[in-house]
Amino acid sequence: MGFGSATPTGAVGSVGPARPPAWERTSGVRVDKPTRLLYQAISLLLDYPTQQLIDSLPLMRVTVAQCLARGVRSAARLVPLLDHVEATPLQDLERDYVETFDLRRRCCLHLSYYGYGDTRKRGMALLDIKQTYLASGVDLAECELPDHLCVLLEFTATVDPPVGRVLLSDNRPGIELLRISLADRDSVYVAALEALTGTFPTLLGNEKDVVRALIAAGPPDEEVGMEAYQSGSHSSGMVRR
Repeated sequence: MGFGSATPTGAVGSVGPARPPAWERTSGVRVDKPTRLLYQAISLLLDYPTQQLIDSLPLMRVTVAQCLARGVRSAARLVPLLDHVEATPLQDLERDYVETFDLRRRCCLHLSYYGYGDTRKRGMALLDIKQTYLASGVDLAECELPDHLCVLLEFTATVDPPVGRVLLSDNRPGIELLRISLADRDSVYVAALEALTGTFPTLLGNEKDVVRALIAAGPPDEEVGMEAYQSGSHSSGMVRR
């Protein structure tokens, strides 16, 4: 569950004055059950591929059908990715995953990276994210990466949907850059990002400007020895309540 940020120091692409914590910005925010199911499926598909993922494909196909039947139209985007995972040997899936997410700056699954790269400010952003988890009653294991997109999606699906949705919105510039980068590479994983962003409202003018600026500049470059946060995969231990 990578919970975006609760404050500007943890909010990817944030601008302007300090915002209240995420849990204070949930008024009127609702995430229906079909959307939560979709987020959980996307979380599984964006994690490092395993035999367990392959074994879960029939259930994920049922989930996609349920989401479509209940009006979540972007769920259809997952079908080509499900087909690809089913038809591809696990070793090939593993290799492609590493080449896609672990070796390319603009295809990083750690959302705070898009706002701060490997700069000193990222440490504070990660702390803000973890504190948001704690405020929702979740304590991550030390080995778990708080800003990973899969973690945020699982949090939104299963722990605190309104707070998770706010954090997804906070991190939307990075999510949009990831989607565009995957599309530019003609990666099959773009299907997961299209399914996710299809559940978001249309970008407004200022939001478009933030996304355009991030696309033009990319993540900052200053290196501060945060190699532990550069991997595309996240711990399978998930959360402890």
